[in-house]
Amino acid sequence: KPLKMAASTKKSPVFEALRKLFEERIVILDGAMGTEIQSYELDASAFIGEEFKDHPKPLEGNNDILILTKPDLIRKIHLDYFKAGADIVETNTFSGTTIAQADYGLDNDEFVYRLNKQASILAKEAAVEMMKIDPSRPRFVAGAIGPTNKTCSLSPRVAEPEFRDIDYRDLVKAYSLQAKALLDGGADLLLIETIFDTLNSKAAIYAVRELFEDLGYTEVPVIISGTIISNSGRTLSGQTNEAFLASVLHAKPFCVGLNCALGAEQMRPFLQRLSDWCPTYVHAYPNAGLPNAFGLYDETPEDMHKLLQSFASSGLVNMVGGCCGTTPAHIKGIASGVEGIPARPVVSMIWSDMPPLVLSGLEPLAMTKEVVFVNVGERCNISGSRRFARLIRTEKFDEALEVAHSQVEEGAQVLDINVDEGMIDGPAMMERFLRLLASDPAVSRVPVMVDSSDFAVIEAGLRQVQGKCVVNSLSLKEGEEEFLTRAKIVRRYGAAVVIMAFDEEGQAVTCDRKVEICSRSFKLLTEKLEFPPEDIIFDPNILTIATGLEEHNNYALEFLNAISELKRLFPLSHISGGLSNLSFAFRGLETVRQAMHSAFLYHAIQRGMDMGIVNAGALPVYSDIEPELLKLVEDAIFNRDSAASENLLQYAERHQNDAKSGGEKKN
Repeated sequence: KPLKMAASTKKSPVFEALRKLFEERIVILDGAMGTEIQSYELDASAFIGEEFKDHPKPLEGNNDILILTKPDLIRKIHLDYFKAGADIVETNTFSGTTIAQADYGLDNDEFVYRLNKQASILAKEAAVEMMKIDPSRPRFVAGAIGPTNKTCSLSPRVAEPEFRDIDYRDLVKAYSLQAKALLDGGADLLLIETIFDTLNSKAAIYAVRELFEDLGYTEVPVIISGTIISNSGRTLSGQTNEAFLASVLHAKPFCVGLNCALGAEQMRPFLQRLSDWCPTYVHAYPNAGLPNAFGLYDETPEDMHKLLQSFASSGLVNMVGGCCGTTPAHIKGIASGVEGIPARPVVSMIWSDMPPLVLSGLEPLAMTKEVVFVNVGERCNISGSRRFARLIRTEKFDEALEVAHSQVEEGAQVLDINVDEGMIDGPAMMERFLRLLASDPAVSRVPVMVDSSDFAVIEAGLRQVQGKCVVNSLSLKEGEEEFLTRAKIVRRYGAAVVIMAFDEEGQAVTCDRKVEICSRSFKLLTEKLEFPPEDIIFDPNILTIATGLEEHNNYALEFLNAISELKRLFPLSHISGGLSNLSFAFRGLETVRQAMHSAFLYHAIQRGMDMGIVNAGALPVYSDIEPELLKLVEDAIFNRDSAASENLLQYAERHQNDAKSGGEKKN
């Protein structure tokens, strides 16, 4: 059965209509649904209606259910917002998932589907009515997808940091049902909003992309809106603005911005940073100030008129609206405030004609041209550290986390995590360790590389990571279909990917074969899956040299030559490799090994290698390597001397004896 690839999705004409509107002027979103509902002072009977009079749980406060019990009221509120100047209104479905509705005992799929579909129908009816009143411009309905009342990347139990009360797969299922119903009811676009935990939003993105790419739904614009919870400038799950943005751009969002939690004045510095970075349209729909002692919002329509006018005048926004505490009067004030002011130019200080790879943990790592090389810490890898392997096998996780700490402190900018071991349940261990890692901000501030030869382990890891991580690795070893299937899944999780120079015929050892396999992989990824070139990291295989076997002597030079050619062919993509492979023939001779690594890396970086799995704290500076040793290791690297292996062993033995005799004299 042929794979359905991302490039083949059918796009809605709403894309073009919205793009035209966004290019013409600043677009107006509606205000708070909850604030308007509260103004009607409804009693409990309004939420129950006839249908739910025998329901066993109280329903008062479940605003979403008014879609069914008070449809005329919900339709009227939508229409009031349109009349106030809104171009887009959101459906009344902020809590419209089975997960959120479980609090009211209404978490069955049939009910939630009906609720969301009817919500879209009501909002579309209001849009049609408004177009009859004023046909001068189009009106749109955004299917609102809220964050749920669970967090996928945080534990609700202080003493159990690895515990989660919701699973990523359950979130995907819930979001998929909601998105289907919203689209079936006629929503023009989808709005994933009030994101306080980026992993939740990534589950929503996964569900939506699956609908478009696999289940035949016409692709509609997706807007993504994060929530900064305080003046710290971070989400509840700890990410900065820029890290959040990097984590969600794989959704191909039409517009990204901020809403809720803060008033416009408090939101401004964070919106400025987001606007500086964002490569697409930017929005803001703040609260009407901060809540007062009674939980109410004090900013008037006139206040928000001025505040959002300043956003527009500073070139920060393409769309504005209101969140908690705002009413149609506020939206009218905001609309008049931004009228006639040009929209923000879509220009990013980070993403440009030469877009970089931007990874993220709690903080971003942008591989701009100023970043020469990224150290990927190797010690949280069972095959790279005997200590880490022992700690994982014996489940001494506090000490295993100390290994991660030391790697970051010694300069690792990304952490490679590998728990592959025959006697370990790989998926369960990867899940557990990454959850523990997420609980420690000193370590989780850096991105992770989810490393495994078992794709089930990789997927288990991807379900735990809120930031943009790297998958290590995929290859053509099992053929094109399996390669593309896995790459498509990786892309849907929002990760970058390491591609090994390995195909159906085996591992590439020559420059020509390395370039051939990497070129074929690049073509498949970019043409079949629209994988961004900057998210592709080639690993042309650093193989062991100076083993005593003549056929191994040229391996380092073949790698170096492949780097040069790959960077010429694919300037946006990256080159990585596992440095320790180079010197396996000298295990136990750490002085020789680290000198080999440092010298090899020096030459590899000059040719274009910009990432590497290394023990950052152990590498000597190239210029500090003892001259005799440097000549010997470079003889091996460049295959200048057939006796290089023997010469290095003699050097190591001589210096080992010198060290012993020196120690005896001291004693």
